[in-house]
Amino acid sequence: MRPAESAPLLRVENLCAGYGASRVLDDMSFVMGTEAVCIVGRNGMGKTTFCKALMGLVRPTSGQIVFAGQRLDGQPPERIARRGIAYVPQGRRLFPSLSVDEHLRMLAKGTRGKRWTPEAVYELFPRLGERRRNGGAELSGGEQQMLAIGRALLLNAPLLLMDEPSEGLAPLMVDLLIQAVGRLVAEQVAVLVVEQNLRAATAMAPRQLVMSAGRIETELAAHELRESRDLQARYLGVEA
Repeated sequence: MRPAESAPLLRVENLCAGYGASRVLDDMSFVMGTEAVCIVGRNGMGKTTFCKALMGLVRPTSGQIVFAGQRLDGQPPERIARRGIAYVPQGRRLFPSLSVDEHLRMLAKGTRGKRWTPEAVYELFPRLGERRRNGGAELSGGEQQMLAIGRALLLNAPLLLMDEPSEGLAPLMVDLLIQAVGRLVAEQVAVLVVEQNLRAATAMAPRQLVMSAGRIETELAAHELRESRDLQARYLGVEA
């Protein structure tokens, strides 16, 4: 895959990983810079396994993950997070009994003077400010996703990784998610998104990496994928 810039922020090279004897990622390679990139593909192609391998939750069997010039493959999740990758997992994984504000204040230590603080998250997502006293279980799906993203932003990491962020969201909430990604990239936060929602994926990122059988099969511009039914059917299984 072509580099997004001369010194990419993230380089994944010939990455292989799986579970036991089952290989899921098979020679996966791509690079990205400080930009928004979406990984798309049919179900079962290895997208979530890739997220877990990138974050150290699944140990690669071969290949390299190089982030900001440092090898990450084989490192534990906490070290990868400290190196500068913030993860928003599929399913959000909030604490039902904690309020919005309590979720954010847990990670607020050390954010003073940095770009992302709880106050900055409320400015990015005003809806969370309105619901700051509500528990995680009292939020809508879209509000929960905002909170999961806001919590990750408090790490002030240069790369935000999101797995299926639009899953289960109403169209209005998807639009807010798209707007937030655009703002993050404008503020020099790289965003790597694994996404099934074609509209969301092509609106969030100009680069679309199509994953098939555990590897990046091809790269398409967002407008190419959005406008071509043939490409959608071939790579995503979208029926005409």
